[in-house]
Amino acid sequence: MSLRLWLVRHGPTHAKAPVGWRDLPADLSDGAAIARLRAALPEAAPLISSDLGRAVTTGDTLVSGARLAHDAALREINFGRWDGVPHDALPAVDAPLARRFWEQPGDIAPPEGESWNMMAARVAGAVDRLCASNTGDLVIVAHFGALLSIIQRAAAMPPAAAFSFTLAPLSLSRVDYLAPGKWRVERVNHCP
Repeated sequence: MSLRLWLVRHGPTHAKAPVGWRDLPADLSDGAAIARLRAALPEAAPLISSDLGRAVTTGDTLVSGARLAHDAALREINFGRWDGVPHDALPAVDAPLARRFWEQPGDIAPPEGESWNMMAARVAGAVDRLCASNTGDLVIVAHFGALLSIIQRAAAMPPAAAFSFTLAPLSLSRVDYLAPGKWRVERVNHCP
């Protein structure tokens, strides 16, 4: 029972600050990039996305098979009070915490937000449900942090190592679920 997970990062938002649960729209005006991405995905594969608009609309442009219900568990990390605040504009009291949040990802959470580990556990629960009920191919359209946590889990690496990866908007990564606890990372940040 294997499942190939085709991980698509939503279209760009052009935001200049962290975007977590704020519902910014995706810029889907690059028709050529979307056509190349659509051509790189398996035909007629079911598609699921986060419930945030930028993932939903990106998924709507790519779907060629069944459209599964949007899943809030696939959302980006919740940046809490930091959502939309540029790093250099954080109050002095939050700046040291923000530095630790990015340099030592794991259990550190922004005020009123969630830690990397909390987000990764939320996403892992959603992926486990998907792996239990699907075989073949499945397209997941989601966010940088959510997708990176899937890659982190598949590669069995610590959060800090996962942060070394880039996932461009409209990029394609793939991980294969082979059996419980067995994964293979096939590609990361492919821009067709």
